[in-house]
Amino acid sequence: QVQLVESGGGLVQAGGSLKLSCAASGRTIWIMGWFRQAPGKEREFVATIDWTGSTTLYADSVKGRFTMSRDNPQNTVYLVMNSVRPDDTSVYYCAAGSLIGAQNGNEYDYWGQGTQVTVSS
Repeated sequence: QVQLVESGGGLVQAGGSLKLSCAASGRTIWIMGWFRQAPGKEREFVATIDWTGSTTLYADSVKGRFTMSRDNPQNTVYLVMNSVRPDDTSVYYCAAGSLIGAQNGNEYDYWGQGTQVTVSS
């Protein structure tokens, strides 16, 4: 069993930055992913990272602006969001799975409760 708790969301102005964290407990050797879901829209893949943190994949919409990393001794993954835009406004979820490079939410086994990110224009 894995428990995931996101934090770091909030209100930020367009062009600003925000850092999300996801703390994991229980079994912690997982592929980790970030997803987001805006009101009225489907859940969207954002980024994923492998066990060692050496390989990351990003959605085209965030590539070059967002950076995902992990600190395994701290059982935490991060999402640094730079140059945020109003269309980044969503609830952001972290997820844990076992498939490297997974970009489909159905390929993840555990989910956090989400953290709201709101970008003002």
